Amino acid sequence: MLEIHKFGAIDIGSNAVRLLVSTVTEPEDKPANFKKTSLIRIPIRLGEDVFTHGKISDENYQRMLEAMQAYKHLIKLHKVTDFKACATSAMRDAANGQELKQEILATTGIDIKIIDGKEEAAIIAATDLHALINDDSTYLYVDVGGGSTELTVYSKGQTLASKSFQIGTVRLLNNLVKEEEWEEFKEWIQKMLAGFTKVNLIGSGGNINNIFKNSGKKTGKPLSYFYLSSYYQLLNSLTYDERIAQLQLNEDRADVIIPATRIYLTAMKHSKAKSVYVPKIGLVDGIIKSIFNDVKSKRSDGV
Repeated sequence: MLEIHKFGAIDIGSNAVRLLVSTVTEPEDKPANFKKTSLIRIPIRLGEDVFTHGKISDENYQRMLEAMQAYKHLIKLHKVTDFKACATSAMRDAANGQELKQEILATTGIDIKIIDGKEEAAIIAATDLHALINDDSTYLYVDVGGGSTELTVYSKGQTLASKSFQIGTVRLLNNLVKEEEWEEFKEWIQKMLAGFTKVNLIGSGGNINNIFKNSGKKTGKPLSYFYLSSYYQLLNSLTYDERIAQLQLNEDRADVIIPATRIYLTAMKHSKAKSVYVPKIGLVDGIIKSIFNDVKSKRSDGV
């Protein structure tokens, strides 16, 4: 008997707020299939407020309330049965983050879970990468956000280590990343991958997805270090307006894409990876997977 579920995931990041609605089908005696039904992204740059002023501005506070009210209606219209909302670096660091969380709960019924970097990395690591990861290979998974970057090392089908770093695109734009953090980032990669002769990168995040789309590469094919490095040089050679006009980037993408590319290139350099795979999987996908696992657990417990 075929079972069909509609799940929703909200990712409140430092650069944007996303809602993913997924349809999960479970054929009898076969693996579940996850299909993205709808993905909506609203560029509310919470990190710019929080990382520079310590709190969410009145304007973005109101925009967040309106965005969550809209998401509540969309969740209802999509007939979603289960959903989760997670907030990361910006809400975590905001002086008024808890206040906003409570007001959103009171006005929409959406209970936001503010997660730390370790939990964020764990959720991302739980995403379904079996179709991409070879059991005999080693990978460094790099998820770049506005406030932080999550790194996970996979080898022979197993997760070896993961860590969150306070290096994000919005932080970098505002010169808020200390050199010590960069050094720790580089040293962690070198230490965790010492002894591995061949490493590939897996890139996650809106910026690497955009770069992959513009590359014209077929799904499943990697981007080379040379391509990414050349694209980085192109981005730096253009003004903000030229990046929008010539590369057809959104306004809120045209600035953060440069520091994002820098993070990926740094990770590739210190892991000695020559290629980066872009599966278009991120935190929202991990949240969907966690909801599915919760439902399966309750079912097996007879709840």
